[in-house]
Amino acid sequence: MGCCGNKEKRTDWTPLEERSVTDIPWLILFILFCIGMAIITGFSVAEGGTSRLINGYDSYGNICGKNNSKIIDHPLNGQNFASRKYVFFLDPCNIDVVKRKINSVALCVSSCPDKELRNLREVQEFALLNGSSLCRYDIEPSSYPSHPDKATSCPKLPVKPSKVRFNRCIPVDVTCYAQFAQAIVNSISENVFEKVVIGVLASKEIIFGLCVLSVVLSGILMVVIRYISFVLVVILTVLVVLGSLAGTGVLWWLYADLKKSLNSTEPVEQAMAQDNTQGLLAFAITATVFTVLLLLLIIFLRKRVALTIALFHVAGNVFIHIPLIALQPVWTCLSLLLFWVCWLAVLLSLGTSGSPVKNVNTGLVEFKLDEPLQYMVWYHAVGLIWISEFLLACQQMTVAGAVVTYYFTRDKSQLPMTPILSSVLRLARYHLGTVAKGAFIITLVEIPRLILTYIHNQLKGKENACARCMVKACICCLWCLQKCLQYLNQNAYTATAINSTSFCTSARDALIILVENAVRVAAINTVGDFILFFGKVLVVSCTAFVGVLALRYQQEYTVWVVPVVIACLFAYLVAHCFLSVYEMVVDALFLCFAIDSKYNDGSPGKEYYMDKSLMEFVENSRKAMERDSSAGSKLMPIADRGT
Repeated sequence: MGCCGNKEKRTDWTPLEERSVTDIPWLILFILFCIGMAIITGFSVAEGGTSRLINGYDSYGNICGKNNSKIIDHPLNGQNFASRKYVFFLDPCNIDVVKRKINSVALCVSSCPDKELRNLREVQEFALLNGSSLCRYDIEPSSYPSHPDKATSCPKLPVKPSKVRFNRCIPVDVTCYAQFAQAIVNSISENVFEKVVIGVLASKEIIFGLCVLSVVLSGILMVVIRYISFVLVVILTVLVVLGSLAGTGVLWWLYADLKKSLNSTEPVEQAMAQDNTQGLLAFAITATVFTVLLLLLIIFLRKRVALTIALFHVAGNVFIHIPLIALQPVWTCLSLLLFWVCWLAVLLSLGTSGSPVKNVNTGLVEFKLDEPLQYMVWYHAVGLIWISEFLLACQQMTVAGAVVTYYFTRDKSQLPMTPILSSVLRLARYHLGTVAKGAFIITLVEIPRLILTYIHNQLKGKENACARCMVKACICCLWCLQKCLQYLNQNAYTATAINSTSFCTSARDALIILVENAVRVAAINTVGDFILFFGKVLVVSCTAFVGVLALRYQQEYTVWVVPVVIACLFAYLVAHCFLSVYEMVVDALFLCFAIDSKYNDGSPGKEYYMDKSLMEFVENSRKAMERDSSAGSKLMPIADRGT
């Protein structure tokens, strides 16, 4: 399971030739880890108090809706609550945000209050009328108003009306949870909030239509973007150049204007103005240097931008030949959602597997996790990250495999009937170990980042600002490292799809190719990201425009801003999912192109695999290099005569 095996430098690449199973030890390790997750799942189902999770339980260890046997030495434990099916909290608004629980005594009741109870007399009447005691079990309803423990053993007044949700009495008034949504609830009145909810419910058909429109627009954009990529690059260049020149010009104008006004100011104000003048001069010089460097960079990268446009054109061809590749985010999202739901269910079952313990301070019964169970929870948490990253890596490997098949198949009519299915089968047969290893490396970085993020949140409001700053810096560094590793992993998967090598060998080979083409990588990432971002903005803008037109002239929709915002958020998520696949395709195509250009030159026996548009780019680059070399050779005799 060592990270590096054969360290000899690769001298050739054999795309789609022989296949072998890669990173077998990591596949075995991942299978063993998944077996451990399955054992935890079985334990949580067999030993966990699932009935406590589903039915709910009170603060004395009794499960609501059950005839309980005594499990701890407590006078109120072991009650027959077959008729009391619902959990009622004496103070449901006392929420501990840090520990994520309600700090309130919980009781099992036969019915939840359906109207507001303003005093203990009304609580008493409710108990006598419905047979549902809302105070501690050993307090008779007749003594509610006069009992000495009524402040701690009876509900906090007034008791808000509740509805049954998951066998719990949940207050209808949403302002009860102001700790979670205080800024939102306090910023709008109940009347406005009600109007917003009514508007959303009334316009649900429009929202659904806008969501469908965003999906259609994203699909169309993936085909059309290859034709408008050149226009988007021109727009980007013009905006950057004009913005830099305008900003620099404004700074120099402000500097000249302030310097001119120095002579007409008072001596005291003149000293302050002098400082401002020097500051503006420094800003203007910095902006000028930045603008000059930016213009030189644009001139230097103008030829590399042509490669980005050619790659986008080829990526469009990939989606035409392999349309199922656009559906990869759908399968990935469904897989992740299914796994997260199962993971959460197991976690909740583990949380109910603790042993009952009597709290000596409050006298209430709590369920504490034993030490082995705590280790299971940590193991389960690592499984969440590793398996999630594994599923995402499977998507990247599947897309890379399909792109590699397309690129290195000279006759496109000879492509497999379903390249995506072929890629999935190759992944399942040969490269699951490679994907597991890449996902584990990301997990090793993500776990400490999440731990430090938790520590940083705990330090909020503390006086030790230096510690918080250091933790934040570590989080930023780990985030940057994670992004770099994710980009390298994606290219490593492409190299594995090409040559069927292990993860570390593929990552090393991909890194060498990327370093050799660093300028091209920078151009593709910069220009390509802008094109994809512009595409997302285009989808969201069109969705918002159609939504405003659809809702603005419908008089029955009194509140139409929120539905449009919801539709726009959905449109952005859809566009991001679709265009993220486009980005994967472009990155995989670039690595294939770089390898093709390095090991082939178009001569007999070393013919290029690349598409026609990429071939034109190579030919134009070669002609430009020949012109530059011929111009240099003509200047040499002149230089010799001068000497």
